Amino acid sequence: MPAFDHFDLLAPFYERFIHPRPPEDLLAHLHLPVDGALLDAGGGTGRVSQFLRDQARLVVVADLSCRMLAQARQKNGLCPVCSHTERLPFPDHAFARIIMVDALHHVCDQRATARELWRLLQPGGRLIIEEPDLRRFAVKLIALAEKLALMRSHFLAPPDIAALFDEPQAQVSVIAGTFNVWVVVEKPASPSAA
Repeated sequence: MPAFDHFDLLAPFYERFIHPRPPEDLLAHLHLPVDGALLDAGGGTGRVSQFLRDQARLVVVADLSCRMLAQARQKNGLCPVCSHTERLPFPDHAFARIIMVDALHHVCDQRATARELWRLLQPGGRLIIEEPDLRRFAVKLIALAEKLALMRSHFLAPPDIAALFDEPQAQVSVIAGTFNVWVVVEKPASPSAA
């Protein structure tokens, strides 16, 4: 972990710069409500998952920054957990839905994170990773700015994100927006998907 954590520093001000708003594009792909738990991996302050509280039985926000999670703790209906996304403290198949919004490029090990999210996804479940689309020039500038700010960001192009989910049973699709991309990963409900 870096000695300087940008997110711990930004936590009290984060939502002033990135205003919470209902994640309508994400919701279009999530297939909610669901009678199970939802994980917001790398969910920080809960700025996205706060809009999903009544859409799942339990909404867990996992993040490495405890100061970001302190902000999530102030939002009723969210269960914050401080953890690396590569080693989350939950049993196999614990979540019916998993989201990771604008966070994959910040994790230490993207492949390990993908394996861990797949492990946690229930058969019949759906995982959505929303990331800035690196194929867009504006996003390339953001990636450069984060490098210059000494953040540990590592942006991937949409096909490379999809390729992280190379499990034989994984059903992966990529949906492109104007500046974002949604990688949708489904785990079949059949017993062979475990």
